[in-house]
Amino acid sequence: MNKKFKILAAGDLHGDASLSKKLSTQAKKEKVDLIILCGDLTFADQFGKGLMYPFVKNNQKVLIIPGNHDSFATTDFFAEFYGLKNIHGYHAIYKDIGIFGCGGADIGIEQLTDDEIFNHLKRGFGKIKNLNKKIMVTHMHAEDSKAEFSGFKGSKAIKKAIKKFQPDILLSGHIHEAEGIEEKVGKTLVINVGRKGKIIEI
Repeated sequence: MNKKFKILAAGDLHGDASLSKKLSTQAKKEKVDLIILCGDLTFADQFGKGLMYPFVKNNQKVLIIPGNHDSFATTDFFAEFYGLKNIHGYHAIYKDIGIFGCGGADIGIEQLTDDEIFNHLKRGFGKIKNLNKKIMVTHMHAEDSKAEFSGFKGSKAIKKAIKKFQPDILLSGHIHEAEGIEEKVGKTLVINVGRKGKIIEI
């Protein structure tokens, strides 16, 4: 029997180095294979000293995307300096699992249009489309998703990508009040991972 691949997904650290330490400790304790951070790593590009260091110290594999609080340059800096992988418009492959993503939002430091969001996701998906399992990672939530109860409209592009690419799982953050909410959209399990983090096995 094949061992399941275990992921700890979280978002909206907002520069809190104590939170990244907690997440790294949890990941070590739970023996996760991969950590995914769904954007808003910083608070308006400001962050605590050694924000990503706990993950490096524990020799953990980490995928990141920017949120509406993060500049693309800062996200690239984290990836390069700490040896993480930024999948904003890109992809990663682990075993038979393909992971692709798009960060940013329609508000914030570096705003993206619907077309830009969809095209970033399309580019990443194109590299993993033939794999057995697929995970899409975004910062924003999808239009008409349960996270819209907060009053913040979701993304038309992400909704379109769910329908077109039919990933097994969509991981997102952005709406703090929606932390932990799960729903099925077609065949896709949509999870708002929140700051506390969510363990996913696939």
